[in-house]
Amino acid sequence: MNVVFAVKQYISKMIEDSGPSMKVLLMDKETTGIVSMVYTQSEILQKEVYLFERIDSLNRETMKHLKAICFLRPTKENVDYLIQELRRPKYSVYFIYFSNVISKSDVKSLAEADEQEVVAEVQEFYGDYIAVNPHLFSLNILGCCQGRNWDPAQLSRTTQGLTALLLSLKKCPMIRYQLSSDSAKRLAECVKQVITKEYELFEFRRTEVPPLLLILDRCDDAITPLLNQWTYQAMVHELLGINNNRIDLSRVPGISKDLREVVLSADNDEFYANNMYLNFAEIGSNIKNLMEDFQKKKPKEQQKLESIADMKAFVENYPQFKKMSGTVSKHVTVVGELSRLVSERNLLEVSEVEQELACQNDHSAALQNIKRLLQNPKVSEFDAARLVMLYALHYERHSSNSLPGLMMDLRNKGVSEKYRKLVPALVEYGGKRARGSDLFSPKDAVAITKQFLKGLKGVENVYTQHQPFLYETLDHLIKGKLKENQYPYLGPSTLRDRPQDIIVFVIGGTTYEEALTVYNLNRTTPGVRIVLGGTTIHNTKSFLEEVSAVGLHKRSTETTQVTSRPTSRR
Repeated sequence: MNVVFAVKQYISKMIEDSGPSMKVLLMDKETTGIVSMVYTQSEILQKEVYLFERIDSLNRETMKHLKAICFLRPTKENVDYLIQELRRPKYSVYFIYFSNVISKSDVKSLAEADEQEVVAEVQEFYGDYIAVNPHLFSLNILGCCQGRNWDPAQLSRTTQGLTALLLSLKKCPMIRYQLSSDSAKRLAECVKQVITKEYELFEFRRTEVPPLLLILDRCDDAITPLLNQWTYQAMVHELLGINNNRIDLSRVPGISKDLREVVLSADNDEFYANNMYLNFAEIGSNIKNLMEDFQKKKPKEQQKLESIADMKAFVENYPQFKKMSGTVSKHVTVVGELSRLVSERNLLEVSEVEQELACQNDHSAALQNIKRLLQNPKVSEFDAARLVMLYALHYERHSSNSLPGLMMDLRNKGVSEKYRKLVPALVEYGGKRARGSDLFSPKDAVAITKQFLKGLKGVENVYTQHQPFLYETLDHLIKGKLKENQYPYLGPSTLRDRPQDIIVFVIGGTTYEEALTVYNLNRTTPGVRIVLGGTTIHNTKSFLEEVSAVGLHKRSTETTQVTSRPTSRR
């Protein structure tokens, strides 16, 4: 189960099926992102695709010597654009691929518009999601719910993305969902409806143990997306932000023009592929090794190019040298900027207290540490608010809860109202009343003993003590111990054997820390393959935007009901 490979295969097949000769790839805003995640422009150029265009771009030139490969989402808007295109075709022939199921009536409209008979093929290729890592996918949807309910447009998009993922991996799963979440049940029902309606598409070779789709809700674990991260991929997303493998470095002091935006892709960057799951200390020493290796291979300034053989050797090695030079400067810049932010924002100290709030149960020590950090001028308002949010979630019902005092401390520190308002919003989003799980206290004697022993041994790294709640959920699922009264099956049938192929989807977004958990489970659990996805992939900033959107929806729907009848939203 490799989502990057699945999408890549679709793109390759589209290009191959159109045959030799020069081609243009015609996409929409979303499919442009889907393609760019699995193929670089230079890789596609090698397949005779010389032009990349957007279907909504109005000033495209007519180029009858090119074949057009159209890869589009099956939206009404895209179908309308295609109809206009086919009435006045700009290219010689059209190979049309939709990223999801297209209705018969839309196909009929396209056929009627194709008066010049330029369409060679119309097919469905189910690459309707963003493939991030082999075991991780996203739908790039921020703010999927209104209060506790789905935004109808986002429910539809999520259903399409999730069913496309199942079709691309050739899985017809049994479905389990988090009982405490109405959104999870609603999505499970929508996915099931599509599987039932399109049953012919889902007729795959039966496996001994059916695959399993597990649908979870972010509000069950609001702690994980609030923590600072210390492994490379997760840390880059937390501090710099990764958007479709791209990192914006334009705000880095003294950045050179060619490094204002860099791409981090494990497919095309060996250093990143080998280091994305390692912690920051290891990255530092690996960067040093990379630099030393680069120095050795660097062509000498005084290198004598006397013979033809010398020149030939230099030219042959130059592309590799240039590529290595790009890799080195990129990672040195990224790691340098991470180091600068860690020191500027005092993140080592902040993160230690965050981990304590997430993993320990010592209220008075936690309170003292937060108060101490709130006095520290190096601690930013963002990090100060984050610490108080973690406290508010963990000690929500503690007898000595001191949240009002901490809120006053935030105010005195000059933390803006925007962040202060998010503290109660977050408790409403992921507090005790919203959760179906007991996030903080171990549930049985075995877990208590484990925690006690962990405390005795000390942790190898105080910054990575935290395990996402997803680890426990998956551990129980793999062992056949996940409680059906908390995670029921949709429909009458249940799984008798332990699951082997598991697709986990988190409504409200997943995180790179959870992706690392899944990566490690895949590596250490023979016979089990897990793919993780979410409506988006969060860092703390985007997660707080999600929480804020949910809260805003709540308030706005309450006021709407009082003043007027609710209007339907697209």
